[in-house]
Amino acid sequence: MAKTHKPFREILKPGANFEFVENRGRFFAISLFLIVASLAMIFVNKHVLTSSRGEYLNWTIDFKGGTEMILWAGDESGKAVELESATVRSALESAGKESFDVSEFTFTKSVDGADQSVKGVLIRTPEFGAMAPEKENAVKMAFIESFKDKNVESPSWSGDRFTLRTNAAIDWNAAKTFFDGQGLELKAWTPEEAVDYTTAIEGTSDYKISFYVRGIDAQYQKLLEDASGGNKVYVENVYGVGAKAGAKLRNDGIKSLFYAMALIMLYLAFRFDIRYAPGAVVALLHDAVIVLGAFALTWQEVSLTTVAALLTVIGYSVNDSVVIFDRIRENVSRLKDKKFPRVINVSLNETLSRSILTSLTLFVVTLMMNVFGTGLVANFAFAMNVGVIAGTYSSVFIASPIVLAIHNKYFAKS
Repeated sequence: MAKTHKPFREILKPGANFEFVENRGRFFAISLFLIVASLAMIFVNKHVLTSSRGEYLNWTIDFKGGTEMILWAGDESGKAVELESATVRSALESAGKESFDVSEFTFTKSVDGADQSVKGVLIRTPEFGAMAPEKENAVKMAFIESFKDKNVESPSWSGDRFTLRTNAAIDWNAAKTFFDGQGLELKAWTPEEAVDYTTAIEGTSDYKISFYVRGIDAQYQKLLEDASGGNKVYVENVYGVGAKAGAKLRNDGIKSLFYAMALIMLYLAFRFDIRYAPGAVVALLHDAVIVLGAFALTWQEVSLTTVAALLTVIGYSVNDSVVIFDRIRENVSRLKDKKFPRVINVSLNETLSRSILTSLTLFVVTLMMNVFGTGLVANFAFAMNVGVIAGTYSSVFIASPIVLAIHNKYFAKS
C-alpha cells in the first residue's frame, strides 16, 4: 500500500493540547533572560567595547549627525576604475581624519551613453561642515552687506548649506560671484531648485533660498585624488545631517514607538476589555527590546529604516495577539463550563498552527530579502527576521499569560 504524506498544515494535529498556561513560568524566564541580555549588550557596547564600538547602538548618519559620501574614480577617458577601500582609509588616516568609516559601494552609472558597473566607496564621517564657525559667520555678514538691497533675513549655515529669506529673488550668478570672492565654490542649482528659489512663497512676497558650497565633499575628493595615482575622483552623492537634527530624529523615532504602543493599548481596551491591553503592550516592548538587542550584538546599523522595521514588527505582533485574543473571547462564551486558564490554553492550541504558518511565511520572505538584499533592504529584513520570531513567541507565550495574571488578580470571582 502506497504511503500517504500528511499535508503540511497537519504537522500540528487538530486537538493538540500543549500546556502553555501551566508552563508560563518557564517562558517568562526565557523572555526575562533575553531582555536582560539585550539590555546588557547595549550597555557593553557603550561602556566596555569603547575602542571598537563606543556607542549604545551603531547609529547611522540619520541619528548621530555627520556626512555620508559616495565617491568613485575614473581614468583620463572617463572609464570607471576601482577605488580600493584600503587606499582610501590610508589616505584619510594620513590626512589626520578620525572616526570615519569606509566601505565598498557598487552601483551602475551611465558613462558616454553606456551603463557600466562602478566600484566606488561609501565614506561616513562625523564632520558636517568644512568651514570653521568663524568663517561661517564672516561669510554670513559679508553676504548680508553685499545683498542688503534684497533685505536678507534669517541667514544661517547648516553644514555646507546656506539658507536665508529675502524680499526679492537673488540671481545664482550674482551669488556665485560673491562666493568666489570668499574662496568658496558654489554648486549649481538643479532646474527644480532654480524654480523654487526664484519663486515667491505662496501668499507672500518673500523668497526662501538655499545655496550649497563645496566643502566636505571637495575636501575628501582632493584627498583621494592625491592618493589615486593620477585618476580623477568624482563625487556621486553627498548626504549630511547636523548633530542636533540627528538627535531629534533619534528622539522622534523613540517617541513614535511609544505612541504606537499607547494607541494599540487604547484600541485593545475598546476592542476587547482592559485586561487584554497590558499583555499586548508588554509583548510589544519585549519584541522591540529583543530586536534592538540583536542589532547591538551584531553591530548592525540602526537607521530610520530600522525604526520603520520596528513599527512593522509591532504591527505584526499585535495582529497575532489580536487573533489569539479573539479566539479566547469566543471560547469564553462557548466553553462556559471551563475555567479561564483552561479556555486560554485551548485557544492557544487552536491558533498555534495558524501562528506558525503565518510567521514562517513572513520569515522566509524577509530571510530572502536579508540574504540577497543589500544596504537598507537587508537592514530592514534583518529587523523583520528577528522581530517575526520574537513577535510570534511573545504573542503565544507572553501576552496571553499576562491576560490570565490580570484576570486572576482583578476579574476572577473570589
